[in-house]
Amino acid sequence: MSTVLARCATLLWYLLPFSVFAQSSPTPAANPAWLEQLVRESGVLRRHNVGVCLTDVATGQQVFGLNEDRYFTPASTMKLLSLYAGLQLLPDSLPSLHYVQRPDTLLFWGTGDPTLLHGDVPSRRAFTFLQSRPEQLYYAEVPTVTAFGPGWSWDDYNYYFQPERGAFPIYGHTVRFYGKAGQPMPKVLPRFFRPLTQLAPAGTPNPAQDHVRRPELENRFLVLPSTSGWVDETPFRTSTALLLQLLQDTLRRPIRLAPLRLRAQDSIRTLRGLPVDSLYRRMLRVSDNFLAEQVLLMCASALTPDSLSTARTIRAVQSNYLRDLPDAPVWVDGSGLSRLNLITPRALVGLLLKLHQQVPEPRLLSLLAAGGGQGTLRRVYRDARGPWLWGKTGTLTNNHNLVGYVRTKSGRLLAFSFMNNNHVVPTADIRREMERVLTQVREKL
Repeated sequence: MSTVLARCATLLWYLLPFSVFAQSSPTPAANPAWLEQLVRESGVLRRHNVGVCLTDVATGQQVFGLNEDRYFTPASTMKLLSLYAGLQLLPDSLPSLHYVQRPDTLLFWGTGDPTLLHGDVPSRRAFTFLQSRPEQLYYAEVPTVTAFGPGWSWDDYNYYFQPERGAFPIYGHTVRFYGKAGQPMPKVLPRFFRPLTQLAPAGTPNPAQDHVRRPELENRFLVLPSTSGWVDETPFRTSTALLLQLLQDTLRRPIRLAPLRLRAQDSIRTLRGLPVDSLYRRMLRVSDNFLAEQVLLMCASALTPDSLSTARTIRAVQSNYLRDLPDAPVWVDGSGLSRLNLITPRALVGLLLKLHQQVPEPRLLSLLAAGGGQGTLRRVYRDARGPWLWGKTGTLTNNHNLVGYVRTKSGRLLAFSFMNNNHVVPTADIRREMERVLTQVREKL
């Protein structure tokens, strides 16, 4: 008898965790028949891989799911994970640089802050600080990531959406060109790159209709003919030598290179810069890849100030803050440029629920693109009475996703992920079909 009781006790011990998990996890509600039919019978959606998850923010109850447990290529929706990392690891203002003050020298190094003289979120805090210091300036290199992330498309190096990553960015690692009709040579900013800009040889093929083209391994910029005005951004190839040239050219004072060798008496200080939301807002609303990558580097700097590692940030966030997601993401970069990233629709919704719990709703929604308002959703999901959908888009060739929040006419706030992978129809068709479905969600749930 005692043996039987012992076996029963042992069985109960093994079953207990599973019964507790079953009771504590929300049970998915039966999918509304009309919504199931709307998605499954769509002539646009049924030809590719689709994953949808809808959850009530107030209750945590799943309202609808289709392939919500399958992994998809997320594209730029991964920026929501970068936002979450920043919220956990960064203070209210960006760390602009680290420095050590000694009697006659100032040793400084990068934190990954991308705002120094950036064209869209510009900060002069580090510029003013370095320009005004009486000491001799020494820049120290720190171990950092490769210029491109794992799984990035190498042949996108020429385009504004893929600048190189780095420890101490300046000018957003891009050159801006402003072309005028009738003038063959554009205005070039920063001016440092003017001598490196020239007209492309006559007859240069231009199948992609580029305005400026840079050879892959060089900082030479070839301007292609155009009959109208235009504005373009082209990434420049980064190096420590070029950084020192740009800093000296801008600050009008010498800067020397030094190894990062800290002494026992050294006190590492951090110069603070812009409020973090100014960066998050730009990163999410217009889907800025460079800012997202640099957020993970700044997080790495907060973990270990003498080394910048995207992988270290990802490991720390996944192990310390995201272990309760329904499915573990495959997460390799900050921007979503890599096709190595994978995540399930329900994991993204789980992240949205965590964000809503930790960030006041008005602030959270203000960071996202708003339907009919601003960012990547400004031309869709319109309503004269104001936004009803806030989200983050994610697009790569043959993949288009949307993740965010819907306010229904009944007053519910729903967290959703709507993922489309491997489609062959135009992305505009996918956008219109998602809008048709989500408009019905707003009307009926």
